[in-house]
Amino acid sequence: MTSASPATTDAGASGTWVLGDRTVNRIGFGAMRLTQNGKAFHPHAAPSDRGQAIAVLRRAIDLGVNHIDTAAFYFSSLRSANELINSALAPYPDDLVITTKVGPGRDPSGQWIEHATPERLRGQVEENLRQLGRDHLDVVNLRVLGSDSIAERFGALAELRDAGLIRHLGISNVQPEHLAEARAIAPVVCVQNQYGIAVRPEQDAFVRECGELGVAFVPFYSIAGAGREAGASGTERDEVAEVARAHGVGTAEIRLAWTLHRGPHMLAIPGTGDPDHLAANVAAGSLRLSDAELAALDAVHARAATE
Repeated sequence: MTSASPATTDAGASGTWVLGDRTVNRIGFGAMRLTQNGKAFHPHAAPSDRGQAIAVLRRAIDLGVNHIDTAAFYFSSLRSANELINSALAPYPDDLVITTKVGPGRDPSGQWIEHATPERLRGQVEENLRQLGRDHLDVVNLRVLGSDSIAERFGALAELRDAGLIRHLGISNVQPEHLAEARAIAPVVCVQNQYGIAVRPEQDAFVRECGELGVAFVPFYSIAGAGREAGASGTERDEVAEVARAHGVGTAEIRLAWTLHRGPHMLAIPGTGDPDHLAANVAAGSLRLSDAELAALDAVHARAATE
């Protein structure tokens, strides 16, 4: 058994990556879970405590987080992630990078609506600008549903980038062919896909490809896994639990640390509305896993391809 490595509760311990032209710490923060308690996007979930959500955001900045992931469609009956970010953090720190997503949408009742047309994407960008109180967006990801061509929609965002409303572009929930298609139109600074230990091991080659191209890979649901919006299921693989015990941390931290060990281009965006979970997630960026531990976790990940 390895000895526990010291955990530092500062996002700077995770290392840095240049996202477009901005340097960010590799442990960031995802805003999806800020708006309600329980399962994200569930119509009957109770709204989150607004004061606590604002406190969590401010604490994240205090802990060195300078990359926040959000979207205008992150809202509940009484809460909007973008409004919470604006209220908590404006005027924004100079080093803060806010990444948002466009493509899908939700009507005021919370029901999902069809993918935005190229014409509607501008409205979604303007909605994010208004809610965040900004005159430009640092990074906008085109969220993709399905395998159809994204050229027309990504091209529309590239025009908004040329107009100065967007600084950098990324893509989310995509396949390798989408990345090639997008890069033929405009630079892509990040790919945001579901990925983690035993979660979508078929993405391994794509993760490596992104690193070779200098494109950040931003895994989501790396803690929740198959639980997705509902969060972690409460069950855990023995190998993950054993490594967690060796380091004196929870299994969520090991899952985050493993993603960061997949390459210097990996950026984690764990989300929470709980101050204690926030501190633990940030501290995961300082965990250093041994070669033996990584081999054991890699084996768990590889087995998932055949399970």
